[in-house]
Amino acid sequence: MSRSAHPAGPRHADVLPEGHYSAPPADLNALDAKVWAQTVTRDEHGVVTVGGVDVKALAEEHGTPAYVLDESDFRARARAWRTAFGTDADVFYAGKAFLSRAVVRWLHEEGLNLDVCSGGELATALSAGMPADRIALHGNNKSTQEIERAIRAGVGRIVLDSFQEIVRVAHIAQSLGKRQRVQIRITVGVEAHTHEFIATAHEDQKFGIPLAGGQAAEAVRRALKLDGLELIGIHSHIGSQIFDMSGFEVAAHRVVGLLKAIRDEHGVELPEIDLGGGLGIAYTSADDPREPHEIAKALTEIVTRECEAARLRTPRISVEPGRAIVGPTAFTLYEVGTVKPLDGLRTYVSVDGGMSDNIRTALYDAEYSVALVSRTSEAAPMLSRVVGKHCESGDIVVKDAFLPGDLAPGDLIAVPATGAYCRSMASNYNHVPRPPVVVVADGASRVIVRRETEEDLLRLDVG
Repeated sequence: MSRSAHPAGPRHADVLPEGHYSAPPADLNALDAKVWAQTVTRDEHGVVTVGGVDVKALAEEHGTPAYVLDESDFRARARAWRTAFGTDADVFYAGKAFLSRAVVRWLHEEGLNLDVCSGGELATALSAGMPADRIALHGNNKSTQEIERAIRAGVGRIVLDSFQEIVRVAHIAQSLGKRQRVQIRITVGVEAHTHEFIATAHEDQKFGIPLAGGQAAEAVRRALKLDGLELIGIHSHIGSQIFDMSGFEVAAHRVVGLLKAIRDEHGVELPEIDLGGGLGIAYTSADDPREPHEIAKALTEIVTRECEAARLRTPRISVEPGRAIVGPTAFTLYEVGTVKPLDGLRTYVSVDGGMSDNIRTALYDAEYSVALVSRTSEAAPMLSRVVGKHCESGDIVVKDAFLPGDLAPGDLIAVPATGAYCRSMASNYNHVPRPPVVVVADGASRVIVRRETEEDLLRLDVG
């Protein structure tokens, strides 16, 4: 693999541009376990391996860029969530994070339920054998076709997101001779400490029915009157990439307050409460996520305490981890194409992917880690910006990170914690085919989502 020389760029912390940068790590070859899948390590030659397969072999067999997913890590995280909440709660994997038929089969085998939010996700779930009664259908604007398909299939719940949807689902269910189990999604006015576009519980957004002004209470009145609906609970989701449990405490207090009002007005105690997902993962060494058992204990205690204070029976809790399961299980493997030092600023490292395989940095100002994985290096660190090959100045994968100063074209680098949302939100910008998803386990690799080809792109172009 070529490691040709290139002009010297900034190397040490004392030549960094003005701004807020952490000091370079003491060892650029070290891999922070918090941000990598559990089986990731370096072999005796300094090459990173995952599931017993080294990245050079993966690149040679499957090409780059590629999403590399550790199956044993995924299964272990799924089991940890299932075990943490036990049999008295339900864990729904949020399919929007990443979904494929292989993932559906793993979820089924590990005893998790599945949350879908589109006809395509529902089709994937059903085609892979997930029992329909373990599927929940979300979405703020479900089509009549999606609703009808879900009801015909027998999905376990539909989460109602608007007054129009209450009537729509009831009408379709009645026309099919069914009584559909539903929850009502409410917005509780809690704004999680997260990016504006992924904070989903404050009133000024498209999801749910506001608790404020009595709208949620009115939605409950309407749902209870309709024969086609069986209202089983209230749903609340306060945001994404959350580390602080205080937001869930406030949300639970307000949701339980609504449950009490429903009991007092209608004489009905709804049996379920869904607190959504949004629990954060480690993208960088600065992130400190909680373990599933800690989250389960905290959420259970919060709901139990609030219900006891309101003199309500404690409802069955549901949660919807997606990123928290699949996010850490995968990394994106790239090959370095060009290395461009800018004197006194930083070095731009261009890879063979970019914003088409990871839009989160451009969209959410997300932060990621990155490492040289095809070898070790003793070179001094250089402040780097990992960028893609697309015709956009905002085509940034990792904004600022330290990489070895001898990084060169042909080297392989990897960005960890890309299992969630990267493949799901991937695009064909600049007509670039989307990368494959390669699963590794027990010393072998296999493709579960194949790489797109130019033929795939042209097949859709019927003009």
